[in-house]
Amino acid sequence: MTLDTNRTSGGSHARVNASHWCPVSSQPPPTRVVLLSGPSGSGKSSLAARSGLPVLRLDDFYKEGDDPSLPLMAGTTAVDWDSPASWDADAAVRAVAELCRTGRTTVPVYDIATSSRTGRENVDISRTPLFVAEGIFAADIVDRCRELGLLADALCLRGRPSTTFRRRLVRDLREGRKSVPFLLRRGWRLMRAERGIVARQAALGAHPCAADEALVRLAAATADDCRAVLAGETA
Repeated sequence: MTLDTNRTSGGSHARVNASHWCPVSSQPPPTRVVLLSGPSGSGKSSLAARSGLPVLRLDDFYKEGDDPSLPLMAGTTAVDWDSPASWDADAAVRAVAELCRTGRTTVPVYDIATSSRTGRENVDISRTPLFVAEGIFAADIVDRCRELGLLADALCLRGRPSTTFRRRLVRDLREGRKSVPFLLRRGWRLMRAERGIVARQAALGAHPCAADEALVRLAAATADDCRAVLAGETA
């Protein structure tokens, strides 16, 4: 299955094809990534769609439920799905690097309700010079993307913990991600930990900001890449 980067998510701002942001040259432009992190429920997916840029969903790189390397919550036999160790950072970096190098990659399709990968999906961003990779662990690959010369910016969405709690619970209930008791327990724990989550992601190199500032920075990164492409054409 091929990911349709022209689709919308139902809102007037949710165009995902970014070709209208920058002239498409006859030479493939260098492609870079904006890593968009933030607590679960902070609005990363909605903001990424509003940006008008192609989007790579990093949460699809969760490990499967039978993976022996999954971390457990302290003193329990329950998997800690909020730990970066529950996520395949190596595979995520490979996908980001391949998109930057070729404009195409293949990624898993992950079902959170069953903690399993249900298929594979082709992502094609063509020659777009910038895309967003969003997920709760995006900040964990900031240094690696920077070292590879792929990073345009790294952002961490932040807001009121109570607002994030409500948004996350409504989404998770609507999508049937887990049982109601599990979602309530997790939601309460994450609400109490939210400021620490943002602080950790900031320490990893993601700039903490609200949605409006994030959109401004995304627009600035796009403009910078457009100028670089045009400068390359006239060199």
